[in-house]
Amino acid sequence: MADNEKVAIVTGGARGIGLEIVRELLSMGMTVVAVDIRQELLDGMAELLGNPGDKLQTAAMDVTDSEGFTALIDGVVESQGHIDVLVNNAGITRDGLLLRMSDDDWDLVLNVNLKSAFIGIRAAAKHMIRKRTGSIINMASFSGVEGNRGQANYAASKAGLIGLTKTTAKELASKNVRCNAIAPGFIQTEMTDILPQQAKDMALAQIPLKRFGQPGDIAKAVAFLASDSSAYITAQILSVDGGMHT
Repeated sequence: MADNEKVAIVTGGARGIGLEIVRELLSMGMTVVAVDIRQELLDGMAELLGNPGDKLQTAAMDVTDSEGFTALIDGVVESQGHIDVLVNNAGITRDGLLLRMSDDDWDLVLNVNLKSAFIGIRAAAKHMIRKRTGSIINMASFSGVEGNRGQANYAASKAGLIGLTKTTAKELASKNVRCNAIAPGFIQTEMTDILPQQAKDMALAQIPLKRFGQPGDIAKAVAFLASDSSAYITAQILSVDGGMHT
């Protein structure tokens, strides 16, 4: 299927990396449904993205709501006829040292970062299997590969996402549905902008390319995995981190 005939859903799509993913997929001609919990951010997307018309659709919802997220995906398929790309990008942090981390902070991060991806994959895969085509892309993290001090919940959620990615890929490969993950390193977003300078300097010291990545770097990797150029790639974790993880 040509890229300009594809339909994609991007969670956490209203800002940061998610917004750039939506922009990149729109530039390929895809119809993109951007999902985010904050309606006010979704309202301004069309203008930010050059008013792409019907190619951009938005939906405000909590992706940890199993019934709601499943109904959204089913509704997209009903209105568009198919779903070809699912990008599980929604994610949050609630950082803190392990011994001080509350149950609520653990549960919230695991639900948003991991459970929502499971819900989305379960719902989308049923439709992709029928069409015998589809690409699922999960947003992992270098923290999920190597762990990170002060991020027990976040690292666990992203490590779980890597396991979910590999299992999904193996279960769906016979139906020509692919599943891969991207593991970003330090990407310049609102989350990194608020870091103390000392923390930024320590992060830069770990990056062989000596710079933070940009949201567009992640978006281009997503675009590749969403396209037929990656048709023989599945069950892979693509590190986009300036050389941090080797």
